[in-house]
Amino acid sequence: ACGKDFLPICMSLLGVFEEDATAISNYMNQLYQAMHRIYDAQNELSAATHLTSKLLKEYEKQRFPLRGDDEVMSSTLQQFSKVIDELSSCHAVLSTQLADAMMFPITQFKERDLKEILTLKEVFQIASNDHDAAINRYSRLSKKRENDKVKYEVTEDVYTSRKKQHQTMMHYFCALNTLQYKKKIALLEPLLGYMQAQISFFKMGSENLNEQLEEFLANIGTSVQNVRREMDSDVETMQQTIEDLEVASDPLYVPDPDPTKFPVNRNLTRKAGYLNARNKTGLVSSTWDRQFYFTQGGNLMSQARGDVAGGLAMDIDNCSVMAVDCEDRRYCFQITSFDGKKSSILQAESKKDHEEWICTINNISKQIYLSENPEETAARVNQSALEAVTPSPSFQQRHESLRPAGQSRPPTARTSSSGSLGSESTNLAALSLDSLVAPDTPIQFDIISPVCEDLPGQAKTSGQGGRRTNPFGESGGSTKSETEDSILHQLFIVRFLGSMEVKSDDHPDVVYETMRQILAARAIHNIFRMTESHLLVTCDCLKLIDPQTQVTRLTFPLPCVVLYATHQENKRLFGFVLRTSGGRSESNLSSVCYIFESNNEGEKICDSVGLAKQIALHAELDRRASEKQKEIERVKEKQQKELSKQKQIEKDLEEQSRLIAASSRTNQASSEGQFVVLSSSQSEESDLGEEGKKRESEA
Repeated sequence: ACGKDFLPICMSLLGVFEEDATAISNYMNQLYQAMHRIYDAQNELSAATHLTSKLLKEYEKQRFPLRGDDEVMSSTLQQFSKVIDELSSCHAVLSTQLADAMMFPITQFKERDLKEILTLKEVFQIASNDHDAAINRYSRLSKKRENDKVKYEVTEDVYTSRKKQHQTMMHYFCALNTLQYKKKIALLEPLLGYMQAQISFFKMGSENLNEQLEEFLANIGTSVQNVRREMDSDVETMQQTIEDLEVASDPLYVPDPDPTKFPVNRNLTRKAGYLNARNKTGLVSSTWDRQFYFTQGGNLMSQARGDVAGGLAMDIDNCSVMAVDCEDRRYCFQITSFDGKKSSILQAESKKDHEEWICTINNISKQIYLSENPEETAARVNQSALEAVTPSPSFQQRHESLRPAGQSRPPTARTSSSGSLGSESTNLAALSLDSLVAPDTPIQFDIISPVCEDLPGQAKTSGQGGRRTNPFGESGGSTKSETEDSILHQLFIVRFLGSMEVKSDDHPDVVYETMRQILAARAIHNIFRMTESHLLVTCDCLKLIDPQTQVTRLTFPLPCVVLYATHQENKRLFGFVLRTSGGRSESNLSSVCYIFESNNEGEKICDSVGLAKQIALHAELDRRASEKQKEIERVKEKQQKELSKQKQIEKDLEEQSRLIAASSRTNQASSEGQFVVLSSSQSEESDLGEEGKKRESEA
């Protein structure tokens, strides 16, 4: 990591090298003491040689962190151990030969190479401490009370300390790498010298020193020379690399590099570096802790200095990130989790890092890292954003776009980019984008306050036109809420992305195209702030409710929601088209598409809206069926009443007939015993006459 602080993984690797150097030092000290015993006392030659043989046998049991699979070295030392053990009974050694051939190489390694490692370690620690102190002073530079002289001194101090640390680090690493070669030489050369001294001393009559052993020693000597040549070649290469890095890294020592020389990369899906994290210590006071942060998938990890591995700092899937002004520090940004329960304020070292961190976390939040080529996908998304329709950047231009079509410039043809979010359907390819979205349409990125009288894109229900909404959520009268009797009550957490007027509302591609243009506009203008609301789905309407005050921000009548769809690839995005009266179009009806982001519940929300419309449809059908049934029952009841009345009339006529007949019989019986026989026709006429008279009298 040229020009930057050590990465924690590099520091952990450095600890392994230092542990290996300590193990080598301990082992070489033991070997030095054993060989020194051979040199000091001839009388203890046998015991010292035996100890040396024992140590050589234990080499394969040593746990060198950087040892690796060194079977050749282990077998070579085992062979030396056997030969030295056979020579342990020898009682005399030439002191001069032992001093020149055995003691000198190991003493030089111990006194020169190992001490050099210790000295470089101390110098590197001092340089690191000086750099940390300079960075802390630089981080505490005041943003409000800038002093050019103090700023120049602090920047120069950071430059000097960082350069010194980098140079010391490279020399220290070079020495640690070279130690791996030197330890082999320090092990093999004393042994080779010792054996050569033994051969020359026991030249006559030595039974163990045969030609086969001499050939083995010659091969070892050749191997040592090869290792030395390889070491010299690698050292030369490393020295040249150090010189090249010193020249190339000089601009990177400046804490805030020139953005023209080092442009911002907005296509990153992984990033690592040191950040200052704000930790609250009280209601007002806070402290800043400098830690190493890196992204891993959809997680932001943090790692303190000295830790072997990092820990989870925050889940940044579906999160929101934005630049913030924080106290007296520069380059600060805030990350808020998807549920809004956790947030963190971090400070970057430079403006370049500040923008790259925001872009990287924003790309991860969109789950671009899950694709096969994340950086290519991010690049296509950014390219698509540049090619997409850009909303008016100023208030004046935005209102100029609302002029009549005859006064505005002719709309340019829009082309769909291959890198746009979501897969383009075949039907969309056959449609002109101007037939979906109205040209020069302004994009609304935030929800208007509930006290506004005219809510763009919101249909006014009967009885509510021109009425101000109570901002405190209090109802004006004692009437029941329109949603209290609703069968369906489902609540979702959503974040408003934007809305714009559309031409068509009969195809799902309208929603997809609106999503693409709104996301592209947000990416172009770095708009990351989103208004979070609770979306209430009922059988009557859709409501956006403030999660804190429970005030209804917007109400969308369910019959006016004519189209709703979720994104084909990103299930967090969904939208619906609202058909309202008035608008920018010449006709009386206009359509506005609203786009939202949810917590992976886009399909659930669309299903809930569909269920609400089905329930509303069935309720309407049931109402009509009930009214029809009541009408049939009223007709049947009326017919039943008429039938009952007719039966009553017939019953009354029969009763009157019986009374007339009884009256006739009584009159005949009382007439002086004279009986007059009437014919049947006369009797019938008489009965009819009497009945007619009776009816007349009754009338």
